[in-house]
Amino acid sequence: MRTRKRPDGRLAYKKLAPEEWIAFIRDAHAGYITWDEFEQNELRLRENARALGEEREKGPPREGPALLQGLVICAVCGERMTIRYRLRGERLAPEYMCQRHGINHAEAICQQIPGSSIDEAVGKLLVETVTPRTLEVALHVQMELESRAGEAERLRQREVERARYESELARRRYMRVDPDNRMVADSLEAEWNQALRSLAEATDRCEKQRQADEARLSDEQRAAIIALAKDFPRLWNDPRTPQRERKRMARLLIADVTLLRGSELRAQVRFNGGATQTLTLPLPKPAWRLRQTSSEVVSEIDRLLDDHTDAEIAELLNERGMTSGKGQRFTHSVVRHIRIRYELKDRFSRLRARGLLLLDEIAARLDVCSQTIQMWKRAGLLRVHHYDDKGQCLFEPPGPDTPIKYKQQGKTRTKSSPSLATSNALSA
Repeated sequence: MRTRKRPDGRLAYKKLAPEEWIAFIRDAHAGYITWDEFEQNELRLRENARALGEEREKGPPREGPALLQGLVICAVCGERMTIRYRLRGERLAPEYMCQRHGINHAEAICQQIPGSSIDEAVGKLLVETVTPRTLEVALHVQMELESRAGEAERLRQREVERARYESELARRRYMRVDPDNRMVADSLEAEWNQALRSLAEATDRCEKQRQADEARLSDEQRAAIIALAKDFPRLWNDPRTPQRERKRMARLLIADVTLLRGSELRAQVRFNGGATQTLTLPLPKPAWRLRQTSSEVVSEIDRLLDDHTDAEIAELLNERGMTSGKGQRFTHSVVRHIRIRYELKDRFSRLRARGLLLLDEIAARLDVCSQTIQMWKRAGLLRVHHYDDKGQCLFEPPGPDTPIKYKQQGKTRTKSSPSLATSNALSA
């Protein structure tokens, strides 16, 4: 702890990191846990502390579907991005937002990026990265580094010897100084203390690295790592795996992900080992485009309008398992809306373009009244085509088998397949 006096006379306290302490002797007394375990616990507490505000980094894995919660960094301002969830249909969709300056200083939001496509791409990258072949290469690299550990140990010993020589030299200089010359004595004492600290640091680094070099993997451990790589894709893709567990697995591999939104979306993934991977993704579609009916469905509706009404088209599309842009089943009103929205020619116009006639037109063509046309239609003597779901229809032009009314010797007769008695019966 470092203290300093403020202008108002009060004391200000600042907590120092262990490397800034004047005296720091590790494992001087027996403890319940080792110093490395203590440091890991302190790191986890700092990451999980939600009350630290800007100092908080990753945060604890939560239950939400956002895979990169706490790992996303804004490429514009460098701040960590927060998460906002939106309801897309029946599921929650994450959005990564850089709003730290907006919250603290009422400034505009830097970036707002839908996160579903990013999470999917990063998850696919992790599955492709953690493969037996990749881990086998990493193990070979580690074996190569272990083979060079002896040479590195000699270099570290030379560093320790150099620091010890500097410390001994500073000690002799201090011991030879005249005690009455306090300024020179204080300067030499400070140099001696600095040399002692450098020696302690070099010795500590050498000891840590020696312990790390001694912790080599056995053949059984190597086989277990390769087996883990085979199980990772299965565990990751298993729908029963909780999202919180996927987040924990992602944090074991990923340090952070930096996002930049421009003409396309760039995501730079930095792994814990220091390696980086850049992903280039198309910009996420806006919400209205996600709910837009696919071009295949629109084309199918356009084709079916030649022979079917809106309700019949809806029934056919549902039988084929097709859905609207909102993922709903088709109804006659949905088909009608799509037809109007995409300016498709309606069935009435298509039938008229094929030469079909209205009721009055075919009555005038056959020189009969409209009631007679209705009677012939019910008897099946005329070919009709319905153009809506209310029963309204158009008539095909008269053909060879169409009833024809004509006058002969002042008497009205009808030349048709049925007899006069049949016609009277139909009229009745």
